[in-house]
This record gives sequence, structure tokens and C-alpha cells, in this order.
Amino acid sequence: MTMAMERTFIAIKPDGVNRALIGDIISRFEKRGYKLVAMKLLKPSKELAETHYAALSSKPFFAGLVEFICSGPVCAMVWEGTDVVKTGRTMIGATKPTESAPGTIRGDYGIDVGRNVIHGSDAVDTAEREIGIWFKPEELVEWEPTMSTWIYE
Repeated sequence: MTMAMERTFIAIKPDGVNRALIGDIISRFEKRGYKLVAMKLLKPSKELAETHYAALSSKPFFAGLVEFICSGPVCAMVWEGTDVVKTGRTMIGATKPTESAPGTIRGDYGIDVGRNVIHGSDAVDTAEREIGIWFKPEELVEWEPTMSTWIYE
């Protein structure tokens, strides 16, 4: 059964940006065969962060989460490919880095849950919502990489 192409939102958090992990993380998604369709580096506003994390607004850690994501630059990206949401989450690893398998992004680069390097959408509908928060439709680039014939049947 072939999965339909889908998109996911991936954000390298301020700790990952400051630790110079952008290139390695992008490389992992590219080597997997996923297509980058949007990317920008920005320091999120409090409003953007609160909108992004709205589902967690009742949690006691919400204010700290918003403060942290706004503390430095974030590399926001949209990746496209077959089953990219689920596979992207697998590549990222568990939310708690100490519970992440070696070879995952968090398993290789994280220790504390509050400095877990990266965010990835957890479902297709969440990805659509998050992409709409971080990107305007015209910022998503439609293109076909020549390597696609070597990745997809």
C-alpha cells in the first residue's frame, strides 16, 4: 500500500540552532529522501509561540515553553514525502531525550526534556495547522527533485 505524499512541520529549537545542529538535521531528512519545501530562520514572537503551543496552554510548563522557544533563533521547515509525519517523529525520537534511542536526533543530541533540540508535528492535521502558523502559502515551494525517481516507485 503506497502512502500519499504529505507534509510535516519541523523546527530546530534555539538550543539546536545555538549548538550548530541545523546542517546535520537537514542532512538526515535529505538522506532519508524527504523534500524540503520551505525553510526560514526567525526569532519567534510571543504571539506566534503561544499560538503554536496553544494545546498546552493549561499545562504548568506552558510559560517556560513559550519563553524558551522565543529565546533565540528557530529554524522552521516544511518537509514533504511519503509518511513524513510518522517517519519524521521516529527520526526525532521520544520527547524526553533520555528515552530516545541512539540514532535518533534527540537520542544523539539531547539530555534534558527542556532542551530537546527539535519539534516535529505529531499528526497530519497538526502538521497542516503548524505549517499555517509558521508559513504563508506562497512561502511553500512546489518543485520536483531529480532524485525522486530513485526514491519512489
